[in-house]
Amino acid sequence: MKLSAKTIAFVLMMAVLGNVLFAISSPLIPFSPGITLDLSLIAVFIAGYYGGPSIGFITGLFAGILPGIMYGPMGSSSWLGLFGLPLGKALTGLTTGAISKWLRLGHRQYSSILTIPSTVLAYVPEGIFTYAYFVALMPLFLSYGIPLVFVYGILLKAVGEVVLMSFLMAALIGNHGFSDFVSKFFARPYAIPAIKAKQAKLQA
Repeated sequence: MKLSAKTIAFVLMMAVLGNVLFAISSPLIPFSPGITLDLSLIAVFIAGYYGGPSIGFITGLFAGILPGIMYGPMGSSSWLGLFGLPLGKALTGLTTGAISKWLRLGHRQYSSILTIPSTVLAYVPEGIFTYAYFVALMPLFLSYGIPLVFVYGILLKAVGEVVLMSFLMAALIGNHGFSDFVSKFFARPYAIPAIKAKQAKLQA
């Protein structure tokens, strides 16, 4: 996959945004020891919706660096967190891009409304991976795990975050100014305003 300089700049910008959002949101609401607010997926959703599966995947890997450190070596997951957290976010970016491409979000009516369930659905692979991470991978590689009630708490918290983010993403997808700004980083963005798509057809 060949990326243009603008696309690389976009990936780096979203990766930095994801880590910054985590750094800002994590101390705000400590639900319990080891369970904190994490808004880093906002950047991953943006990258996936506008850049497609590959861009979403790569952005997720980089956006998960700081969460991987905090929940890994500085948390309960040791070195495994350095791989597990970024991979989970990368799965969300990949799925978001695939859904954006399949539904042609931004090119069809009611794209903003469709973005809400799409965002929630895009988290499902990461949710499954997160469950497997705590229940299977940690005992396998670290010889210890965490109580299931703790795992369910993490998943419940994550679903709540994603639901809130889904409304934000709906607003962004429907915002022509934001979509026009992001589209400049790609030769062919996946999600662009429907009105812009219509104008392109008329000009053609």
